[in-house]
Amino acid sequence: MNSVREIEAAFASCEVGDRSALYKQYASDSRSGVQKILQKYKKQDEKLRQETLRLEQMSCYERRYESAYHMICGIDEVGRGPLAGPVVAGAVILPKDTKILYINDSKKLSAKRREVLYDQIMDQAIAVGLGMAKPERIDEINILQATYEAMREAIAALKVRPDLLLNDAVTIPGVDIRQVPIIKGDEKSISIAAASIIAKVTRDRMMVEYDAIWPGYDFAQNKGYGSARHIQALQEIGPSPIHRRSFVLKKDRI
Repeated sequence: MNSVREIEAAFASCEVGDRSALYKQYASDSRSGVQKILQKYKKQDEKLRQETLRLEQMSCYERRYESAYHMICGIDEVGRGPLAGPVVAGAVILPKDTKILYINDSKKLSAKRREVLYDQIMDQAIAVGLGMAKPERIDEINILQATYEAMREAIAALKVRPDLLLNDAVTIPGVDIRQVPIIKGDEKSISIAAASIIAKVTRDRMMVEYDAIWPGYDFAQNKGYGSARHIQALQEIGPSPIHRRSFVLKKDRI
């Protein structure tokens, strides 16, 4: 009879899809340690099943259009609301039937999870493009037009031209590629979610670097959003070169 430790090792080294034989083998083993192992891995299998189902649901738009379009690109942006820093747009073309576990709207993920997913997306994507509009450009043409500009730049940066764009909510002017705007698209499309993660991680890394250049505003923590410490710094030392003057003045921050 195998020891509990040996059974645990057998489950740990077994591929998820091959565990059914182990479940049958040890189903009648009455030892409490063995039953705890069975419960543990069955729980893991159920979580994986639920996550796989969620990812299938998030691929519904990609499946809907994949027969007619070969290069489907997700588009999203981050940084429309902060008082400082650029707005950053991401464009991502994923291979068909991509399954990157736990991919989701970047706002729903921890920073650690986003970093892991960033690497996976960069490794598996057919193409990734980034675009951004700096604070002075936002002040010049307004945040909405700057966002569109960043999105166009992200599309242009792709090494492969997409033939369909899945956008988070917006229709981008000045683009001659078919677009499908999806409300809350970063929750409903795996391609848009991937774009949101790439954009979010890129911008967050920039804000950490800015924090070292312009300390005092707590950019590494607030990423340019109007936290209490950020507002206090604005009142005490004034805006930095990366602050959006139109945002800061409009909101009477200084």
